[in-house]
Amino acid sequence: MSRETFYKSLRLFALSSPSISDLNRYRFGLSLQKHSQCVTELSAQDFAFCEWNVFFFEILKGFGGSCCLFGDECLKSVWEQDFKETMELSVFNDASKDSSAEIIEKWKTKLEDAGVPVIIGSNESSQPRGVGFAKNQAVIQSSGTYLCFLDSDDVMMPQRVRLQHEAAIQRPNSIIGCQVRREPLESTERYTRWINNLTEEQLLTQVFTSHGPTVIMPTWFCSREWFFHVGKFDEGGKGVPEDLLFFYKHIQKGGEVFRVNHCLLLYRYHPQAATHSILEGTIWNHRVRFLEDRVLSSWTSFTIWNAGKQGKKLYRSLTPANRKKVTAFCDVDEKKITRGFYTYEESEVRPKPKIPICHFREATAPFIICVKLVSTTFSLSCMCKISICSI
Repeated sequence: MSRETFYKSLRLFALSSPSISDLNRYRFGLSLQKHSQCVTELSAQDFAFCEWNVFFFEILKGFGGSCCLFGDECLKSVWEQDFKETMELSVFNDASKDSSAEIIEKWKTKLEDAGVPVIIGSNESSQPRGVGFAKNQAVIQSSGTYLCFLDSDDVMMPQRVRLQHEAAIQRPNSIIGCQVRREPLESTERYTRWINNLTEEQLLTQVFTSHGPTVIMPTWFCSREWFFHVGKFDEGGKGVPEDLLFFYKHIQKGGEVFRVNHCLLLYRYHPQAATHSILEGTIWNHRVRFLEDRVLSSWTSFTIWNAGKQGKKLYRSLTPANRKKVTAFCDVDEKKITRGFYTYEESEVRPKPKIPICHFREATAPFIICVKLVSTTFSLSCMCKISICSI
């Protein structure tokens, strides 16, 4: 069968088949047009691959605010991807009041001319529904086999989709991240260093820290099937850390975490970022509940490493049942150790609980370590049978 005859029959099938939606017929035709120049002869097996195993790209963002500042760069980075299979762009405009719609429409023409279908949804009400809602709507209106998350204020490197897609094929139950370059370079230096330098093991062991997900949400790439298995983003709106909650659900359902060790995203820091609307106390409460569920539920007793402010804050934040499991605080500060104990003054129990404070060499494992990560360069060679969870 000649190439021309085969493609003609393929297009006729796409237009007539009741199993392909109108939108998928359009995408299918674009895919054929895009790849027809490099194909000389195809078999029936190749035909099945073209119909069902296409890959669609998703950009998931409630456009508004930052889109008018960085939208052109963001969408240009989609256009410049070197991924050779089929991509789809899904955009949801969450009641923005700026020039977001015009920017999106401008790039819609360019992307579709390049063979990338663009699906645009919007919230027409006067108030935005929030980041979680916008992301969910962008996923729902799309049909991609894989989801590549991108915020409107960030920029992808040309190889991002290709490299993360290759990793995702091998890891169907994983969230795939990547290394990033922060913009401006000097912003959040310690956090950026943490993002880029975690080992493969630490991607799972450091999920309890204050930094949040060990692969940041703007770098996420995962299968559509796994996304719906985890269960979509929280739609509570402003002030809800929807990425952190999704990440916790992912871990609880047995999901894995993997990072492509290439810088594939320019990750912007700016005052309009949605993350600034989330209170530190909200994140702290979610972290403690996750720690209790994942770790403390299986421990009968433990020591809190830090007799200072953070250690005491953790103790007070625990449920009554888990506070009873705390055998001691341990520290290296002699002033704290000489006090001998910490009295939980807010307790309604009488007499008020008094928790011993001891030197770390005299403490009993397992430990919850409540110190900054940059301060945890110490030797534990003098101890044995240690279980540690850093928070």
